[in-house]
Amino acid sequence: METSEEFKSYFALWQEKTGAFLSFDWDANPSGSSDSILSGLPFAVKDNLAVKNHPLTCASRLLQNFTSTYTASAVQKLEEAGAVPVGKTNMDEFGMGSSTDASALQKTNNPYDTSRVAGGSSGGSAAAVSAGLTPFALGSDTGGSIRQPAAFCGVAGLKPTYGAVSRYGLVAYASSLDTVGVLAKNISLCREAFNVIKGACPKDQTSRNAPPIIAKNERADGCKGVIGVISPLYEHEGEQAGAQAVETEEETNEGFKKAKERFRDLGYKLVDVEIPALKYCVPAYYTIAAAEASANLARFDGVRYGKRPDWAENHEELVSQARSLGFGDEVKLRILLGTFVLRSGFQDRYYLRAQRIRGEIRKKFEELLGDETQTAPAPCDALLSPVFPRRAFGRGEKSLSPFMQKTADVYTCPANLAGLPALSFPASLEGGLPVGAQIIGRAFNEERLFHIASDYEAAHPFPRPRGYKDFWK
Repeated sequence: METSEEFKSYFALWQEKTGAFLSFDWDANPSGSSDSILSGLPFAVKDNLAVKNHPLTCASRLLQNFTSTYTASAVQKLEEAGAVPVGKTNMDEFGMGSSTDASALQKTNNPYDTSRVAGGSSGGSAAAVSAGLTPFALGSDTGGSIRQPAAFCGVAGLKPTYGAVSRYGLVAYASSLDTVGVLAKNISLCREAFNVIKGACPKDQTSRNAPPIIAKNERADGCKGVIGVISPLYEHEGEQAGAQAVETEEETNEGFKKAKERFRDLGYKLVDVEIPALKYCVPAYYTIAAAEASANLARFDGVRYGKRPDWAENHEELVSQARSLGFGDEVKLRILLGTFVLRSGFQDRYYLRAQRIRGEIRKKFEELLGDETQTAPAPCDALLSPVFPRRAFGRGEKSLSPFMQKTADVYTCPANLAGLPALSFPASLEGGLPVGAQIIGRAFNEERLFHIASDYEAAHPFPRPRGYKDFWK
């Protein structure tokens, strides 16, 4: 990849400011070619996705010196289209966090305000795109890990339908929730990258091709579409939803209000919707995610790969020391929580109950949006909600506690529980920081989300941080 001295200076400046990349390769070159608009474009890869001969650290001390011996399917498809993976981006350790501050290797800052977080867990990818270091990047989304940092950094972020993109080469966190997705500087590039990486993969039996869907841009009554609105002040039966554990910022309310007004001006019909089960989605999500994480991370024992202690008396002590020294506090917490909810006598009380809540959430979404094979209009073409109750938050006294960060996932984790596509985009700029909005669609109907968000972007171009230069037009 030929790189100008101007860009190298620009990269060095923004990398110092944001800490987005963990590693970067100036000598990367295309390994494939095609007529795709992605041909020759660089892209960043979250460091829980494998790229052969590149580090695969998951931002953990346990894997700090580990190098991948193979390439993830999503990365390989992009390479075959002529795109160039140029570096690995920082993240919360093993994808567990909402700020990227849980990385064991370095901190990542928000390009709009370096005293604030970039979001997480795909914060490095979001910051790299927002700062103009790459035009798009790959990330993973388990409960909002693409959409929340995309909202914080003012870029587009897609969590595809579960199974739409192969997870081969993704280090597993919660296997029934994980998805590989895209962060991009605009909707067009996000759509192009997704169309390259989507589809069934023989190496991932949960992946599949999308069923035939007849897309209709306009309804019979002349409106462009019906968007169901999940209010940021959502309440049910007099009890506040989980997100209200974090006070919703006035700027977030104002940005979401603008999003609704702008969609109406564009010709969309907005209707209020209620999903009572959302009240329980955060505890259900963290119960399921922690249970699956406790099983998936059992492979990191310091024996087959990963950092191991210099000396141990026996195998049990070796594994214990490797995990104690290698895992961070957040990872240990979620493993312990997952082990607890799977204990004999506790599965019915916690894990199975969470799965029933998951089923109710999926059922309600299908009532509003239709199922994956539906071609006739459903009550709603998409659902609109905030992404997070706050804009990018600061550190120290201005920071949210780990518990508050978890409760604030109420708007993002339902799409993962239901396995539906969701797209985050910057709705407005309030107080110098982006405010994100999210649209959720029916399964395998990502194109409808792209169409709606493209309408919005065309009328209200996405903001850029001060000092941004576009090298990738």
